[in-house]
Order: sequence, then structure tokens, then C-alpha cells
Amino acid sequence: MVLLEERICRDGIVAPGGVLKVDSFLNHQMDVALFGEIAKEFYRLFREDGINKILTIEASGIGIACITAQAFGCPVIFAKKSKTKNIAGEVYSATVESFTHGNVSTIIVSKRFLTGGDRVLIIDDFLANGSALSGLVSVARQSGAQLAGAGIVIEKAFQPGGERLRAQGLRIESLAKIKSMDGGTIQFC
Repeated sequence: MVLLEERICRDGIVAPGGVLKVDSFLNHQMDVALFGEIAKEFYRLFREDGINKILTIEASGIGIACITAQAFGCPVIFAKKSKTKNIAGEVYSATVESFTHGNVSTIIVSKRFLTGGDRVLIIDDFLANGSALSGLVSVARQSGAQLAGAGIVIEKAFQPGGERLRAQGLRIESLAKIKSMDGGTIQFC
């Protein structure tokens, strides 16, 4: 998606440790008009798949997932990183490690909101090592839902997550795939 790649080049900042900061438009301050274009592209890619639920993980994926859900006319479910008092009953769970935060969380989704009759599209902002996406795939599979695939805004193709999950048969559509960030310069696949 050329519009997204241009925005990453213009406003993205390559930080030490393989971190790409896109917080000025994607995951802190959000450019909702850009999100609308991203949603249109995810809809174009998955419109024939009968999507009736969007699944994401808190917190950075929620905004993109909500705009994408508008395009599909369906609800968003977001996996929480901790159990709260307002989640009653049984849950699906998976363990995920955050590349950015450097911690491990158990994500949960209430069994009330995800069932075997659902057709799910996972939406997230980044794919790097693939732990968050693997956790969401696990939750979807635990529910018995049909998993159409994953829509990823930015994939760091130089990290192993995308290749590993595709090898497991997961359909992943990444709108911007970064080949390298060596020397602070972003190169796309």
C-alpha cells in the first residue's frame, strides 16, 4: 500500500533495538483518515471471506480493528492482557510475549463473544516475531471459529514471525512489509 509506505518513510522513526516508531500516526496519535484507507484495503483483500468478527489485541490494534470492522459491518473483539472484574465466566487464553514491551502476558477473550459459528479476521498493527498473532490464532482456534486470516498494517519481514506463521498455513496480508531498517533507513520488500 503505497500511501502507508510513504507515511512510514515520512513520519516513522527507526529507534535502536529494531524498533520502528510510528506513534505519530498509528499507535499513539492515530490518523483516522489513514485508518479508513487501511480498512478499505483490508476489506478489499478479505471481502469474499464472510467475516462476521474482527479479533485484535489491546491496545494498539483496537483503533485499526474498529475502523476495519465498520467496513465489514461487524463487531470487534479485543483480547485483554489481564482479567478484570467485568469479565465473568469462561475465557479462551494464550500466552504472548511483547517485542516492544519486553514482557509476557496471558491474553483472554470471553467465550461469550467468540464461537464455532464465527468467521474471524485478525487485525493488528505490527507483525515482528509473531507472538501476539500466534496468541490470537490460538484463541480463535480454541473457539472453533473459522479463521480467514490476519490483516497486518506493518510487517517486519526481517524478523521470523510472518514466515513461521505462513509456513503453518495462516493467510497473512501485510500492507507494508519492511525488508530492512539497517542504518536507520527503511527498505520495503
